Amino acid sequence: MILIVGLGNPEEKYKGTRHNLGSCLINKFAEINQFADFELDKKTNALITEKEGIVLAKPRTFMNDSGKAVKQLLAKFNLSPSSLFVVHDEADVNLGETKVSRDSSSAGHKGVQSIIDEIKTRDFTRIRVGIDSEDESFKNKELEEAVLKKFSREEKEILRQRMDDILKTIKEATANDQ
Repeated sequence: MILIVGLGNPEEKYKGTRHNLGSCLINKFAEINQFADFELDKKTNALITEKEGIVLAKPRTFMNDSGKAVKQLLAKFNLSPSSLFVVHDEADVNLGETKVSRDSSSAGHKGVQSIIDEIKTRDFTRIRVGIDSEDESFKNKELEEAVLKKFSREEKEILRQRMDDILKTIKEATANDQ
C-alpha cells in the first residue's frame, strides 16, 4: 500500500492558488482514476479515499502544518515513510514541469519541512510541480506572497495543457512501489 498526499491550504480563499496545486492535482488524479469521493477522517484531519492499495489524502491542516496530518495518516495505515509520496508546488521549477526526488531536503518548502520534522526522516518521495512564472514576485523572491496568488488565465491554460503529463508522472512515480 502507498500513500499519496496532495499539499494545500484548507480554506476557500486559497482555492486556485499556487500553494494549493498539490491538492488540486490529487483531486484530478482521483477523478481520472475513478476513486470514490474523498471523506473527512477526523483522527488524521485529512480528506481520504482509497482504491487498490493506494490511499489519496489531502490534509485539512494549513500547508505549514502538513506534517501533523501526514504523521497520523502513516500511523492509521501502518505505513513506513518510504511508502509516502507528496505532491506539492515548487517555486524553483518552471510552471507545469515536474521533478521527482527522494530523500531530499525541503529546499525551503515549509509544508515539506513540516513533514520532515514530524516523521523524522526525508525518506519519502516528492513529486514537485512547478509554479514559477513571469510574475514579478517570483523574480523579487517574495515567495510567501507569490505562492498565495491565484494563477492567471494564461497560467491555467499552461497547466491544463500539461495536465496529462503531470498525472502520468504521478502514476509512474508511484507505480513501482505498489
